[in-house]
Parts: sequence; C-alpha cells; structure tokens
Amino acid sequence: MTGEIEFVWPTIRPVETGAVWRWLAAGWKDLKAAPVAGLFYGAVLAVMGELLLRHASGAIGIALMTGFLLVGPFLALGLYDVSRRLEAGERPRLVPTLAAWRANFPAVSFYAVALTLLLAAWIRISVVVVAVCFPEGQIDWQSPTVWTFAAIYTAVGSGLALFVFATTSLSLPLLLDRRDMDTISAAITSFNALRHNLKPLLGFGALIVVLTAFGFATHGLGLVIAMPLIGHMTWHAYRETLRA
Repeated sequence: MTGEIEFVWPTIRPVETGAVWRWLAAGWKDLKAAPVAGLFYGAVLAVMGELLLRHASGAIGIALMTGFLLVGPFLALGLYDVSRRLEAGERPRLVPTLAAWRANFPAVSFYAVALTLLLAAWIRISVVVVAVCFPEGQIDWQSPTVWTFAAIYTAVGSGLALFVFATTSLSLPLLLDRRDMDTISAAITSFNALRHNLKPLLGFGALIVVLTAFGFATHGLGLVIAMPLIGHMTWHAYRETLRA
C-alpha cells in the first residue's frame, strides 16, 4: 500500500441543445450577484480589446484580434472562481479571485504556456497567409484578392479555433475545481465532453464568438459585459457537463 489516491476521470453528462440558454441565464445571475468582480474583469478585457483595435494593424494586428478568443479562457480564470464561490454559498470578493490560479498552479502554468505557444503559432500562420495573398505584406481591403484571403484565413482560423475550443472550453474550470487534475487530462476530458455533447457545446462556442464580436463592434464597450458573462457561463457549462 502506497497511500496514493487513485486518479478518477470526471464523468461526462449528456446535455440537451437548449442548455446554452440556461447557462446564459445562470451567467447573468452570477454577474448581477457579484458585479464588482465581473465588471472589473470585463473592464480589463475591454481595455485590452480596445488597444488591439486602435494600435494593431496588418497581419500581426488581425492575428492578435482573432487570437483574443484563444487566450480568453485563461484571462477569465478569476470569473470561474467567482461562480465557484457563489455556488458554494460564499460572498465572493475581488482580491482572492486574482490569485485563483494558485489553486492548481503547475497545471494552470502549463496551460498558460501552451496557450502562449498557440497564439505565437497563430501569429506566424497569419503572417504567412497575408504574405501569400498580399506579397507587399499589407492587407488591401479594396483588392479582389481580399475574398481569397478571407476564405483561407477563415478556414485556417476556424480549424485552429475549433481545436482550441475542444481542448480548453471546460479544462480551466476543471483545473480550478480539482487540484489533482493535470493539463493534458483536463484537455482530453474537455475534448471528450465536446464529442459527447457536440450540438450544445458548439452552440455555446458560437455564442461566445457572437458576444465577443459584439464587444469589438462596440469599440470594446460591449466587452465589459460580454467577457464576464462568458466567464460565468463557462463555469455553469462545466458544472452541468462534467461531474468532477
């Protein structure tokens, strides 16, 4: 007997397609219950989004804007902690949520490194796609070639986004909830959850894209509400889809 606790994989629950609207309602309820923390994170992310809109240009700029969705799950870690505390009947305070990553530091750190590498890869891919379509290195939105560029960029970006969403959509809340969970196991669990609940989780992903696009379309103002709402929704999607 070694005294070691046997690792148990989370159980995947089936959820119906309309569950996404229940998660949206639960996320809005959490935002109203802890507005200070939610709006703080929303404001920080809105400032980041506005800076990208104002100061980023060319291939790297568009890569950073679209890559915002890749790193979003990590930036929302504190929001998952808010929802977790509300669920436990606690009164969440902002300051403790800023250190939520300490709950599972090794796995969360590895996750952050992986997302950073994915974002770097996406920036490089974006530069290559732009260079192939526009040899001068700048996107000419008036050129007929822009439609070819848009098709290639959307296809490549959607493929990468789907991979990231499949492996990360539920993994960070899981890492926060279970300290014995490692990054790879969490990614596998998230992928399997998507595979078994394809329609509701893809619908959830589509709603995230719509809310984020709305945030950028309003020059970042919409992100103040959209980002905390997405974070709280993600926690409820995790709790309903997985039994940790």
